[in-house]
Amino acid sequence: MRVGTFVLAAQFPGQGQGEALHRAVRTAEVAEEAGLDSVWLAEHHFVPYGVCPSAITLAALLLGRTRRLRVGTAVSVLPTVHPVALGEQAAMLHVTSGGRFTLGVGRGGPWIDLEVFGAGLPAYEQGFPDSLDLLLRWLTEPRVGARGERFSFREVAVVPRPGELIGGPAAPEVVVACTSRNSVRLAAERGLPMLLGMHCGDAEKAEMVACWERAAREAGRTPDEIAEIGAGHVSAGVVQLADRTAEASEALVKAMPGWLKQGLDAHVTVDGRFRSMRDPVAYTELLCGLHPVGTPRLAADRLAATAERTGITRFALLAEGSGDLAGTEENLRRLGSEVLPLLV
Repeated sequence: MRVGTFVLAAQFPGQGQGEALHRAVRTAEVAEEAGLDSVWLAEHHFVPYGVCPSAITLAALLLGRTRRLRVGTAVSVLPTVHPVALGEQAAMLHVTSGGRFTLGVGRGGPWIDLEVFGAGLPAYEQGFPDSLDLLLRWLTEPRVGARGERFSFREVAVVPRPGELIGGPAAPEVVVACTSRNSVRLAAERGLPMLLGMHCGDAEKAEMVACWERAAREAGRTPDEIAEIGAGHVSAGVVQLADRTAEASEALVKAMPGWLKQGLDAHVTVDGRFRSMRDPVAYTELLCGLHPVGTPRLAADRLAATAERTGITRFALLAEGSGDLAGTEENLRRLGSEVLPLLV
């Protein structure tokens, strides 16, 4: 089982943006010290829900600060960036980090980001498959050109080529954030593992894994290929540890709703469409019930249960839910010292 931490760089009420980013960096450093497998970095624009606007930039910093930890984006939002530019950055991090970088990509939402970066709503509603295909070509071919509606350019050399990594994989690992059957099918057809969100319970995640496996078979993947790729699926969640389960839940219910409310309320749609937001208290309570929130034994049992029900053995767990740097560091250290040994 591979357990990592999910970093939103959340700006809690009363905190500055620099404080949130400092906590994000310390989270990665402590995660490595605690023996965790990986750190996954979220990307958001113009909202305090998360103040990291470029997950791949923060990934570069953290790869330089760490020596063993795997660093991934969760996710880089493809509709707001040129796939070639993202591919160049991913290839450089892959080669210079010795293969420790994972590129997580997703479709994002219908937010004002699309207006600011000039991509437009079609890039979100129809353009994700073409962007993903161009990105994958860039990461696997020596020369790439494009003749599409959104991307059109003469053939150019791929520099640096991901395959220049000596003694490692020929390309960085790519995972796809999946929130619908269409995205599940897309990931399966491209032979890519999924990143499944923390709002989903085990039953929903198990259903998405089954859907992915069916689509992979229909795309001509062999059972061995399906098993190998499927081992890369990632389940996002929340972790909060305490000596008593009620104490762990209380820490999150006290801090997270204020952050969720100010963060989610700040989202602005690009076309004025109404987007209903979750009740922050109810959502926090839901997360406490779904994920490893409680004593270390309860946390280990919940992770083991998720693995058994879904087949997913790779986790990205949000540890900053208390909003407190010292509390986040303690949470990560207990995850490493008191939970991981129970999962062996």
